[in-house]
Amino acid sequence: MLCGACWSRLKLLERPWCPVMGTPFVHEMGDGFLSAEAIADPPPFERARAAVAYGGVARDMVQGLKYHDRTDLAPWMARWMVRAGSELIADADVIVPVPLHWRRFFRRTFNQSAELGRAISRQSSVPLAPSALKRVKLTRQQVGLQRKEREDNVHRAFRVPPEAEIAVAGRRVLLIDDVYTTGATVAAATRALRKGGAAAVDVLTFARVLPEDFRADETTPI
Repeated sequence: MLCGACWSRLKLLERPWCPVMGTPFVHEMGDGFLSAEAIADPPPFERARAAVAYGGVARDMVQGLKYHDRTDLAPWMARWMVRAGSELIADADVIVPVPLHWRRFFRRTFNQSAELGRAISRQSSVPLAPSALKRVKLTRQQVGLQRKEREDNVHRAFRVPPEAEIAVAGRRVLLIDDVYTTGATVAAATRALRKGGAAAVDVLTFARVLPEDFRADETTPI
């Protein structure tokens, strides 16, 4: 999949990491030690994991899948996600991808998160519920927005439709997205899933923008 030069530009996220946020620690901190992020701003989901740090080759793969119709990348990206999220997958009852608004889906013709979720479902045998969550608000692109603006942008953007509640009610949901930036999108999606009856929600993404790497003035789409 990747040549030697590209492999050297890929940062796989490995243990030790925060048991809640999945952000890596420089060294082992002991069982149950939480990152400052998890303590200061506890998320609505229970655990988050990502396969790689967003940047370099990982960035190229995300943008190739998302903007250049490289759906052939999804199974490869999913393999690394399955590796990074093995404990989450083992506990999951159902996989739910973060949805696109229907207008954006119409323009793009596919949902990159659903492609990843479908590949993970095939590799793990955890059932996929691609329609369990709807994006009911056409949000702005998150690129260039400050953290609070991102949160406001996706506030009440998601809903579990009544006919889909049976897919998530009382179940542990594994929420899938391509990139975790500030967590605003997956947090809003998690709240909607919990309101729809989900017993718990974990989050698994291909890439993660690490806290020290986040820039609100980012000009390239994520």
